[in-house]
Amino acid sequence: MKLIRLVLVVLVAISARKLTEAQQPHEWIPRGVAALRQTASSKTEFTLDHSMLVLASKLDRDNDDLRRVIAGLSEVSVRSYHFPEPWMYDPGALNSVKQEFQAAGWKQLANSHGKDGSPGVTDLWVRIENHAVSNVAILLARSTEVNFIEVSGSISPLDLFHLGGHFGIPKIEGGVPVPDAERRP
Repeated sequence: MKLIRLVLVVLVAISARKLTEAQQPHEWIPRGVAALRQTASSKTEFTLDHSMLVLASKLDRDNDDLRRVIAGLSEVSVRSYHFPEPWMYDPGALNSVKQEFQAAGWKQLANSHGKDGSPGVTDLWVRIENHAVSNVAILLARSTEVNFIEVSGSISPLDLFHLGGHFGIPKIEGGVPVPDAERRP
């Protein structure tokens, strides 16, 4: 009888560990983004977990939509890379990001290229699990800057509008990212 209890305890412990590992957010960074990081002259990278997002949302107490969206998020990761010269980054790295997302089963919702054939890019991808959006990724490439933002948790594309202007996510109006007037050119 003691052997059965011991086996049962071990099985419960293993199951609990596997369940905990499955629930932990898994941070996947496309190799193309990592390649852009290597050639950038300056880098800003941060990840906010759920508790940090809740704390940060308290700074904007009047925004009920923001607090509602944050309640379903597990984390927000932002990677911003700056380059000393316009279009100095490798456009092939941007293309590889798109290929990696497609290979990983993500769905591309938006793809916008710069006007006049310039290599600027705005891409939006979602990952769907159990018929719900579990992750959203945004890639914004401008002449001297590339930003990669990933939002994990229960979120809808509409929720991105409420997150816009917070946590490094660009403000979006009319489906178009609004430039931040306070940022350097």
